[in-house]
Amino acid sequence: MSAGALGRALSRLLEDSHTATFDQLPALLGAAARRAGAGGARLFVADLQEDVLREVTGVGLDAGHGGQEARIEGTLPGRAYRMLRITTTPTGSTCWSPVLDGAERLGVLRVDPAPGTTTVPDQDVVRALASMAGLLLVSKRNNSDAHARLTRTREMSVPAEMQWTLMPPRTFANDRLTVSAVMEPAYQVAGDAFDYAIADDHAHLAVFDAMGHDTAAGLTASLAMATCRSHRRSGSPLAAVSHAIEETLMEQFGHSRYVTGILADLDLATGQLSWVNRGHLLPVVIRGGRWVTTLHCSPAGPMGTGLGLPAHGCTDQLEPGDRLLLFTDGITEARGAHGELFGVERFTDFLIRHHADGLPVAETLRRLIHAVLDHHDSRLEDDATVLFCEWHGKPPTAH
Repeated sequence: MSAGALGRALSRLLEDSHTATFDQLPALLGAAARRAGAGGARLFVADLQEDVLREVTGVGLDAGHGGQEARIEGTLPGRAYRMLRITTTPTGSTCWSPVLDGAERLGVLRVDPAPGTTTVPDQDVVRALASMAGLLLVSKRNNSDAHARLTRTREMSVPAEMQWTLMPPRTFANDRLTVSAVMEPAYQVAGDAFDYAIADDHAHLAVFDAMGHDTAAGLTASLAMATCRSHRRSGSPLAAVSHAIEETLMEQFGHSRYVTGILADLDLATGQLSWVNRGHLLPVVIRGGRWVTTLHCSPAGPMGTGLGLPAHGCTDQLEPGDRLLLFTDGITEARGAHGELFGVERFTDFLIRHHADGLPVAETLRRLIHAVLDHHDSRLEDDATVLFCEWHGKPPTAH
């Protein structure tokens, strides 16, 4: 396969995609694969809880009628998704490649050999097609109900519908940091929220936990996050942002609704973490892959209570490789069949052990949230959210 032929195939795919819908992606990707010398391509997307991979066929209300489905655990396509690397069938003829949006896992792409051959598809072709599949999937999914239906295995509540629409991508990575988050119960979440954003040499991080588990709780968390973004983007310091959130909630709800939260700002050049605690669980840092430290900062009251307590800004110095964890009490207070708490120790120990296994961060969090669900017999009584941030340190200066 020449570089010129691959380039022409990708150029045609990009040109044809401009006016295409999500439902038309399978046909476009299949045609591009054949132009590039392969036998075809089939796109699979992961469900919201990352249990299964479902084929995008372009047929039916969910654009998946008649398509195949593969478990993420225990299958070749699932392995490609979990470990972020191309896998092949035992005969070596069919390839499965992870489909990504940056570092966020979206699904997998199956690429078959050319008709009449058993020659494994060119790896450059597979990677290029999977990269284009990720870009096209992200550009088409937001205006597609078919994509939403395909990635759900059950009905979603109104608060959860609202929350997921506001969330940033669940995983982001560059040479300075990796950020990843999980939130359960995915189809019934109604009060937790996470947020992050990168601006120049700073990463802004936030976790919110609203009182209650109903539509009003979802509205409270959504208002908190929207206010946070608005004032953060106008340049307000963290303490002022937290006060603005309080004012917004009190204007809307009086004193009947409140939200706890951690607002943080990480200097990506120096590793200095600045943060404000508004009545929330304290962050945890895992250092050196095995030491756990709890950060401390005098808390102000939850936002919306109107207690008038000062919001003190605190600073901590991170070291390269440190893993910062912001989380809600649904993680640590999940109870097993005999009433035992999942607990902070079990939570951090899980992350340490799986970090030692060399797993991608998003895969570690996927396994963590499944462990929490298993501990609680898949019936969480409260929202459970983790926002993970690893600071890699300042990259070496290029010469």
